[in-house]
Amino acid sequence: MHRLAHTLRLGLKELTSLRHDSVLLLFLLYAFSVAIYMPAAGSVIGVHNASVAIIDEDHSLVSRKLAEALQPPEFQHAVPLPYDQLDQAMDSGRYTFVINVPVNFQTDLLAGRSPELQVNVDATAMSQAFMGAGYIGRIVERELLDYAKQGSATAGSPALLSARALFNPNLEGGWFLAVIQIVNNITILAIILTGTALLREREHGTLDHLLVLPLTALEIMLAKIASNALVVVLCTWVSLEVIVKGALGVPLAGSLGLFLAVTALYLFASTALGIFLATLARSTPQFGLLAIPVIIPMLLLSGGSTPLDSMPQWLQWVMQGSPSTHFVSLSAAILFRDAGLAVVWPDIAALAAIGLAFFAIALARFRRSLTS
Repeated sequence: MHRLAHTLRLGLKELTSLRHDSVLLLFLLYAFSVAIYMPAAGSVIGVHNASVAIIDEDHSLVSRKLAEALQPPEFQHAVPLPYDQLDQAMDSGRYTFVINVPVNFQTDLLAGRSPELQVNVDATAMSQAFMGAGYIGRIVERELLDYAKQGSATAGSPALLSARALFNPNLEGGWFLAVIQIVNNITILAIILTGTALLREREHGTLDHLLVLPLTALEIMLAKIASNALVVVLCTWVSLEVIVKGALGVPLAGSLGLFLAVTALYLFASTALGIFLATLARSTPQFGLLAIPVIIPMLLLSGGSTPLDSMPQWLQWVMQGSPSTHFVSLSAAILFRDAGLAVVWPDIAALAAIGLAFFAIALARFRRSLTS
C-alpha cells in the first residue's frame, strides 16, 4: 500500500511538472491536432488532380471520347497539345501524362488491326505516375470496349474483374494516414516525454532529492510511465473524437475503448524504452542523438508506411520485436475492421510480452544508473 501511495504522489508530481512546462504542452497540442489534420487532409495517396494533355492526330469520335473520359477528381480536364510541343511539355513538367492518339486510330480499330496508343508519363511524380498509368489504361480499355464490341479489344478480356474495396470503399488515403499519424506521434511522445523527464530531473538535481527519500527505483519508474501514459492516452482520445472523426470525418468502426486500452499497453512498452535510452545518455542532447536511430526505424518499418509483406523476410522477423509493429496492426484491425478481442489477442499478447521485457531491462539499467 505504501508503494502504491508513493507511486501516486510521484505521478502527481510528474503531472504538475508537465502542467508548468508550456513548451511541452504546446507540442502536445500541435502533435494531436495540426500534425494530424494537415497531412491527412492535404496529402492524397493515389491519383488526384493529375495534369494530362492529349495529342489528337486522328480527330475522330474515339479520340474525343478518350479525352472526355478523363475527368476530375482523378485527372484534370485533358488539354489539347500539338505534336511538336510534346518534348517541351514533358521536359518542363507541365503535364504528368500526355496521350498521343495517332492518325487513323479509329479506322484501324474498326478494321481490327489493333492500333497503338502512346501514353507518355513523367515518372518523377512517382505515386501519380505509377497509379495514374494504370488508371488511364483501364479508362482507355473501357471506352474502347464500349465502342468496338468485337476484335482484339474483346479477345483480350475474356472475363470481367469486379473489385470491391473493403473498410475504405472510396480508397480515401487520408483515413489511414490520420490514424498512422496518431500512431507515429504516440511513439515519438512516449519516448521523448519519459526520457526528457528523467534527464531533466537529473540535470536539475531533483533526482538526487528523490534518492534520499524512502523510494525505490520501481516506484520512480512506474510513476513516470503511468503519468506520461495517462497524458498521451487522453490526448489520443480527444484527437480521435475531435480531429479524426470530427474535422476529417473518418468513420471509425471499431471500439475506441479497446483501442485506448491497447494504446496504454503500447505506452507501457515505449515509455520503458524511453527510460532505458535516458539511462544511457548523460544529457538531453545526447538523448536526442540516441533516440533518433531508434524512433525512425520504428516509424518507417512498423507497417504503417510500407506493408510488412513487401519487406525482406529477415527484416519482418526483426520488426516483430518492435512494439510499434504490433500497435500499427492493432490500430488498423480495431479502428477500421472492427476486430474484437478474439481476433487481436495474439498481437496484444506479443505487445504485452515485449513491454514486460523492455520494462525489466529498463528497470535494471535504471537501478544501476542510480547507484553509479
